Amino acid sequence: MNTVYKAKLLQKRRWRIRKKVAGTSVRPRLSVRFSAKNIYAQAIDDDAGRTIVFLSSLDAELRKQKLKANIPSAKILGAAFAVKAKAAGLSAVVFDRGGARYHGKVKVFADAAREGGLVF
Repeated sequence: MNTVYKAKLLQKRRWRIRKKVAGTSVRPRLSVRFSAKNIYAQAIDDDAGRTIVFLSSLDAELRKQKLKANIPSAKILGAAFAVKAKAAGLSAVVFDRGGARYHGKVKVFADAAREGGLVF
């Protein structure tokens, strides 16, 4: 399969998800993105168009742990994101998997965030 074609299919999946998932100030959208090397997560208020909480595997404290874009790192980052979101006053979010299937890294990240106290 052509890489351009795969990228178009991924973008279509993102758009299809975003039609249904929107964040508010009370319940922001938790967007998670896995690149080849890193993990990025942010809580977004779509009404105001601003990011409330952002955390990635490149963060200063997490960089010392040498996190990668794999399942053990996703669990650590999910728990750390929940702590940071709770500190910012968030308790409930809407999960945006960013076009990825809900299994593996994505599921582990979501479960760790739930265990940390976030309500999906």
